[in-house]
Amino acid sequence: MKTIIIAGGSGFLGQVLESYYSKKQYGIKILTRNPTKTNHIYWNAKDLDDWAKTLEHTDVLINLTGKSVDCRYTETNKKLIHDSRIDSTKTLGRAINLCKNPPKTWLNMSTATIYNDSYHKQMTEEHGDIGNDFSMNIAKSWEAAFNHIETPRTRKIILRTSIVLGKNGGALMPLKRLTHLGLGGKQWHGKQKVSWIHETDFARAVNFIIENKLKGIYNIVSPAPTTNSILMQTIRKELKIIIAIPQPKWLIDFGAKLIGTESELVLKSRNVIPEKLIQAGFKFKYQTIDRAISNLH
Repeated sequence: MKTIIIAGGSGFLGQVLESYYSKKQYGIKILTRNPTKTNHIYWNAKDLDDWAKTLEHTDVLINLTGKSVDCRYTETNKKLIHDSRIDSTKTLGRAINLCKNPPKTWLNMSTATIYNDSYHKQMTEEHGDIGNDFSMNIAKSWEAAFNHIETPRTRKIILRTSIVLGKNGGALMPLKRLTHLGLGGKQWHGKQKVSWIHETDFARAVNFIIENKLKGIYNIVSPAPTTNSILMQTIRKELKIIIAIPQPKWLIDFGAKLIGTESELVLKSRNVIPEKLIQAGFKFKYQTIDRAISNLH
């Protein structure tokens, strides 16, 4: 039986991967601060401890660890966002290099938010413009920490992941709640690009990278970015809701403060393409936003 360890795997994406790999008869262990199941192992994402022994003879290590960016960017939260990503990555690197039989493959999360705001230029792994603000600098530091670790016996992959749409988690649920409240109109001018991926294709893309022994940086996104306006229109159509009050920028800024998040999560134009996945021969099951939303409703 092949084994996978998912660090920070008790959240939405961890559950997506656990569900996918359990059907493929993999042995799955989750590293988490809050163990609740028999396959959960405690770690604090910072210190070497007993959990490190579980990496021996493991086929795949996937690191999803990091404080959610769905919060206000206070100095305290900024430090937690940064440290949770860097500390966990460095600690896993140390643990791998202490193994007699280290994991064959190590996939580390990053984010498609590493690229500049873009309405027209499609950001690929080779030709994407990497920007300079808090979110982008976090991503750059995260990838730099990962790249700095030498693991001669472990293949390494960076997953620049977009918004993942899921049935029981991810970005779709709050958007559906807004739509049910009659606030499902376009946000701001609605022209900002939205890079996204269906939860099934997220898991399939991760598996494709593992099975085809790929390495390096991969954009984990659908090949067809949509716009905020079309995304909200698609959700309204699926939910059969006619009332759709648009949200101007001032209201989005105000609402973000009210619920304790940042408006950039809906205002930034993310125009990212999975060029390397396509070149490697990966076939998406959910290429268009209407098909994805229809499946997830």
